[in-house]
Amino acid sequence: MIHLIGDLQGCDDSFARLLATIGFSPSRDRIVVLGDLVNRGPKSLAVLRRLRAMGDAATCLLGNHDLHLLAVAHGVRPAHRSDTFGEILASPERQAWLDWLRQRPLACLESSWLCVHAGLAPQWSSAEALALAGEAQALLAGPDLPAFLQVMYGNEPARWHADLAGAARWRFVINSLTRMRFCSADGTMDFKTKDGSAAAPPDHFPWFAVPGRRSAGQPIAFGHWSTLGLINRADLLALDTGCVWGGPLTAVRVDGGRREVVQVPCAEGAPPGA
Repeated sequence: MIHLIGDLQGCDDSFARLLATIGFSPSRDRIVVLGDLVNRGPKSLAVLRRLRAMGDAATCLLGNHDLHLLAVAHGVRPAHRSDTFGEILASPERQAWLDWLRQRPLACLESSWLCVHAGLAPQWSSAEALALAGEAQALLAGPDLPAFLQVMYGNEPARWHADLAGAARWRFVINSLTRMRFCSADGTMDFKTKDGSAAAPPDHFPWFAVPGRRSAGQPIAFGHWSTLGLINRADLLALDTGCVWGGPLTAVRVDGGRREVVQVPCAEGAPPGA
């Protein structure tokens, strides 16, 4: 069995319940977790322990919260009051956890599904998205990680150009794969609006609804956007159903052309603002 799973965000009890519900066996099955493994929930270190113990049975994408943990750990960003990954930073195995995390991919292809945390620039084909994700992942996994983290943050450039190079290129790739929700018809990203698709700013679309998107026709699964709720289409799976905010944790079985949805309640979650 192969399941794609939405944002965990440190909700390890719910994750364990979901694995039991789907009957997961690491010797037989595989999962892909669509980023935001840590933060906001109460047991980020336990989530990492569980995932690392699965070895090759678990593919774990990086999300914006995972990158934030790396940036805080390297002194590039201050911790937020709402951050809940302190036990990772205080762990005697701190460096091992950070090294494990930064080796995770930003995108993958599983059972014909292109999996990312947030979205794809409309100018990208699926092959280009995977190649660009590989570029950024090599920097995250490489020896110059602290220097890369220093230039990773910022909202510019907001639109893709093939001739982007250096920090501007990598920043755009990271923003697209881990932060984007809405963009305009020409692919200019908006980072202010976090509500559902009906709240699109004027002349903007959810990234997956941009007319002429080059990756159209490629089934894509993503997380990140909890206010969308579950989207279950033949070509699109939105799987961040807000476990950390009191919604369910969602998995979808995709092997053999299946699309079987499994959800468990997330008792660890709390309403926004709680």
